[in-house]
Amino acid sequence: MTTTKTYIKEWQQALQQEIHYLKKFGGSRYIVTNGRLLSNEGEFNYYFDTAVPLRIPVGSLIKLEWGTMKTSGKVLSAEGKGVILSLEKSFGDLIPDAYLLHDPWELFEQLIERLDEIKKSKQKRLRIKRLMNPPTEARHPKEKIKSNVHELVLRSKYNPVTFVWGPPGTGKTYTLARTAANKYFQQKKVLILSHSNQAVDVLMEELTAFIKKKNRFREGDVLRYGANMGQMTVHHEISTDWLIEKKDPKLAQNRKRLLEERQHLKQDLAQSFSKRDSDHLLELETQIARMLEKVRKREIQLIKEAFIVGTTLAKAASDSAVYEREYDVVIVDEASMAYVPQTAFAASLGKRVIICGDFKQLPPIAASRDPLVTKWLKEDVFHQAGVVEGMNEGILHPHLFLLKEQRRMHPDISAFTNQYVYHSLVGNHESVFHSRNRIVRRAPFKEQASMLVDTSFTGRHCMSDRTTNSRFNLWQLLLSFQLIHEAFIGGTKSIGYVTPYRVQANLMEQLLEEIYQEECTQADIIAATVHRFQGSERDMMIFDTVDSAPQDRAGMLLTGKDSERLINVAITRTKGKFLHVSNIHFIKNHVFQGKTLRQLVEYQIQHQQTVTTKEIGTWIRNQHPKLRWMHALKLEAVFRDIKAAKFSVILSLPEGMELSKPWQEQLRNRGERVEFRLISDREQEEGYPFPFVMIDEKVLWLGLPYEGAKDIRPPYVAARLCSEKICEYLLKQM
Repeated sequence: MTTTKTYIKEWQQALQQEIHYLKKFGGSRYIVTNGRLLSNEGEFNYYFDTAVPLRIPVGSLIKLEWGTMKTSGKVLSAEGKGVILSLEKSFGDLIPDAYLLHDPWELFEQLIERLDEIKKSKQKRLRIKRLMNPPTEARHPKEKIKSNVHELVLRSKYNPVTFVWGPPGTGKTYTLARTAANKYFQQKKVLILSHSNQAVDVLMEELTAFIKKKNRFREGDVLRYGANMGQMTVHHEISTDWLIEKKDPKLAQNRKRLLEERQHLKQDLAQSFSKRDSDHLLELETQIARMLEKVRKREIQLIKEAFIVGTTLAKAASDSAVYEREYDVVIVDEASMAYVPQTAFAASLGKRVIICGDFKQLPPIAASRDPLVTKWLKEDVFHQAGVVEGMNEGILHPHLFLLKEQRRMHPDISAFTNQYVYHSLVGNHESVFHSRNRIVRRAPFKEQASMLVDTSFTGRHCMSDRTTNSRFNLWQLLLSFQLIHEAFIGGTKSIGYVTPYRVQANLMEQLLEEIYQEECTQADIIAATVHRFQGSERDMMIFDTVDSAPQDRAGMLLTGKDSERLINVAITRTKGKFLHVSNIHFIKNHVFQGKTLRQLVEYQIQHQQTVTTKEIGTWIRNQHPKLRWMHALKLEAVFRDIKAAKFSVILSLPEGMELSKPWQEQLRNRGERVEFRLISDREQEEGYPFPFVMIDEKVLWLGLPYEGAKDIRPPYVAARLCSEKICEYLLKQM
């Protein structure tokens, strides 16, 4: 049996290897534009615009790359779509666009320090030993169990470690919240942790609602501490923001004034840059730093007084106000996505620990290929503590408590995951047979809970981004947008778009922001990668797998070791309608039969849950003004656009395609000042495998001209999109 000291030694080595890898190679890359020098006194401070808000903490170490030039630096401010960086080297007054590289290795360094402290405490080492080597017998009195909540209360009273297996929709949040409240009613100190702010928020809100329902809520006893503290949707009185405002209104007002002033200044800088504004902004950042130190002292006092504290694992490991306290019970939620050393650190903080998650969902992510990193940072604690071992034989570990009745998904959706992912151990609560019908009855595909929109033989649209290597597929992107539009018009206001590839998710995010902003303000529509979606749910989910020709293999995200988990998360986010956008022909030719994606496709075919391009006219009922679908033989509209072009017509003509006489004539007769550019993958690597026409860098015709294009069969369909952002992205790829 491995000793606790050996565990800690291996964890620290794994964390060091990951730090080394991230420092050497970097990981997350973000495009930043319009860089302007703010000051060059000692350090070089720059202000940049960003396409989307960056989720990078202030003070984080970064690298910046501009062409062949590279430098290190740190984040001074990251609010909205603007970021201020302090760089070690000057890149001049203006930087048109650059790449910002950031990886949170500081979090790993802090975790290494916490593990060093654990080495010195016999009590904490014992808690880790119990976590990693749970006893083969459970001590709680089974005959007394009355409900799931009661069982978890008993288990966590009599056993030092309890593992809760909570498949999607099985009441994990409900059960954990009531268990935590039960401990609080007994005057126990409870620490609630998760890897994501969102998961902490959801659990803290459920817990607060239950305590209030019992009329036992006392101000200051329950505290949500950390980055999302101002974003509580209902129970704002548990946030440090609200409590500070009540106890020290002058400090709260000062903070609000400074932050608003910063926001206005950043907006001014984004519109028209001025030296006076930039100097004022840097001065403001100094004032804000001083004010935040005062806020910090207030927060420490609030944590001392609270009985229940909820925060992230990263915050707990970096903040002495959290990790220097002792708790009666520690609850780790979404533990399948947490690093094993993080979970062990959490377990060391309390007399009892409840580890909750779903080891059939996504594991933690690490970049290095070092064996210790693979062992300890790419697999969850359920596997590494051995509580999963008897699963294939249908035997549950004595300390593994399964929540086995799902109440989220319509049975037509859960039928696949219950059978293929959860070994038929999970069933449906009777309520879901009726409660989701309202969503199922809506467009698109009325009365269908699960549908596969097949993109076979619509062209060769799947490419790799030239910077990140992440894949994108514009045809499936536009089909998915159309599904969102049909659902919104049909009355569905809770919609999620999920994909394995970050670039595809970013493109949808940009498209929604550019042409669907008004609708998004009226509805809850979100586009994200599968990893970002874990822990969320929506009435309707669109799962876009992206992969198709001309790729010669399916991506590892869809076929690799963790692909079952990824696809499981994508499916189980939904309540009433699951729409799967995939290329059946490609998947049947490139994905093995035993893989979950192939099983899903064949399951949907077998259950008549597919629709092909031939039926596109049956479900597209609402053409969006900025996205129109039409028959590719009807060329009047595209020729009208070419005739109306003001400055440019760009034509993509892949190998094997020739222009027909009508096309040649239209292009010859364009306006005198209109530049014509032909992109072909015959002469250069910058070409595209699919045809398109781009007019004035804002109108994109996808699927035209179609004559001679590979992998296209009738009916010939074209899409006309008005989007400067998508056009800009395509041009940047060249």
